[in-house]
Amino acid sequence: MSKLLQTFSPIDGSVYVERPWASQAEVAAALERAEAARGMWKCVPVAERVTITRRAIAAFAAREAQLAEELCWMMGRPIRYAPGEIRGFVERATWMADIAEESLADIRLPDKPGFTRLIRREPLGLALVIAPWNYPYLTAVNAVVPALLAGNCVLLKHSAQTPLCAERMVEAFTEAGLPAGVLQYLHLTHGDTEQLIQAEPVRHVAFTGSVAGGAMVERAAAGRFISTGLELGGKDPAYVRADANLGHAVETAIDGAFFNSGQSCCGIERIYVHADLFDDFVEQAVALVGQYRLGRSDDPETTLGPLVRAEAAEFVRAQVREAVGQGARAHLDPAAFARDEPGSAYLAPQVLTGVHHGMRVMNEESFGPVVGIQKVRGDEEALALMNDSPYGLTAAIFSQDEAAALALADRVEAGTVFLNRCDYLDPALAWTGVKQSGRGCTLSRVGYEHLTRPKSFHFKTSL
Repeated sequence: MSKLLQTFSPIDGSVYVERPWASQAEVAAALERAEAARGMWKCVPVAERVTITRRAIAAFAAREAQLAEELCWMMGRPIRYAPGEIRGFVERATWMADIAEESLADIRLPDKPGFTRLIRREPLGLALVIAPWNYPYLTAVNAVVPALLAGNCVLLKHSAQTPLCAERMVEAFTEAGLPAGVLQYLHLTHGDTEQLIQAEPVRHVAFTGSVAGGAMVERAAAGRFISTGLELGGKDPAYVRADANLGHAVETAIDGAFFNSGQSCCGIERIYVHADLFDDFVEQAVALVGQYRLGRSDDPETTLGPLVRAEAAEFVRAQVREAVGQGARAHLDPAAFARDEPGSAYLAPQVLTGVHHGMRVMNEESFGPVVGIQKVRGDEEALALMNDSPYGLTAAIFSQDEAAALALADRVEAGTVFLNRCDYLDPALAWTGVKQSGRGCTLSRVGYEHLTRPKSFHFKTSL
């Protein structure tokens, strides 16, 4: 392997970032600094941790234009949308800071004469956060900020596609006055990351990425009795009931499928539409997708940027070809979109009908600008298809009957079920998945429970 981390921009294939991989000595030094800071940071009052975090949020937000441009070049987010991720980071970090003191307060039990009883939420120690490239700030903030607020130290390892994101987050917290050693980044190879998970000071691993990557984390952590949080793959469904607001359902579900070129953990990858609305839904969906402008992500007019790598685009092309060969209908002509060329990262969007679950495009994560739309006759058929997946991150229902939607949502196998929206994380709600979409929880008050351990105090005060 090269001694240099190199980030190739999907815009033009040029090298955008070069960094040396962390040496074993640098990894050891980072662990030593974290160990030295751990006891001190644990004793800092939560209110003071919140104050430092708020200063870091402000420092981060002040760099919005720079951070958005770097995102655009590192992973291909259209520049017109890239600032939204910075604002999302601020929203989530602010919410977790807002609820920190209440969420981390001691649990005091009813009075019992002669005794003092309480449960304290103790930080775990050192958390290793392994963040992906597709939403490098929004995925990292879910774990990094609450881990720090809970009194943990953090080592941050970002994808080699987005290494500057780790550096910028550490810079913001350093500017805010975070003590040395509490938050550090390391640029690591996959092998060195696996070794780091096995290092004794690491007491929690938060990983966002592929199912294979999550399996690696579990193997590396096996026998260490440390906690792991895993956000893995998805094949998230949407169901449009017969009573749905058609225009809203089309606009929302299609945006959920194609935003970020379909490279979203909780993006919509399969849509089930009631037969009464199916033809109209498809017609409007195809017309809407046809308006996307595929192009360089540094062009303000671009609404659909390149995929992160040419190999990712070829994977989606293969799924589409295979589905068409099995009888699916492709509704969009790639030739109508400039820059779409076989072998390139630039991939035209595609809408498929005539699909079924025997096709890879309906059961295997695509992570690209393609969606299959399948006709259903009612709730029971839709529910069976929605749950017919090894994944369960989110699901969306479109309906004007909230009671019926709630009854249906209660039977959907997913960590989050939306009504009349999709592809969104509300930081007040627990972010979690089921089946191969992972385990554990981030965000919300519940998220703090996964970054602390309970410690009980049972004092007899009268003798």
